[in-house]
Amino acid sequence: MKKISKPKDKMLPDYDFSKGLRGKYAKRYAKGSNVVVLDPDVAKLFSTSKMVNRSLRGLAKTMKN
Repeated sequence: MKKISKPKDKMLPDYDFSKGLRGKYAKRYAKGSNVVVLDPDVAKLFSTSKMVNRSLRGLAKTMKN
């Protein structure tokens, strides 16, 4: 029988959250969000969400006509 390993309770020492901001995206998340996972080849073409949104808006305009 295969032994199931338990998750470790402690964080590794190499994690540094000293410059992290608590709740940075809380307002945006509360408004609602739609997470889409891009395939790696597509993600190489569109490296930012701004690029993805601009491209999809352009495509949407062509689809309306």
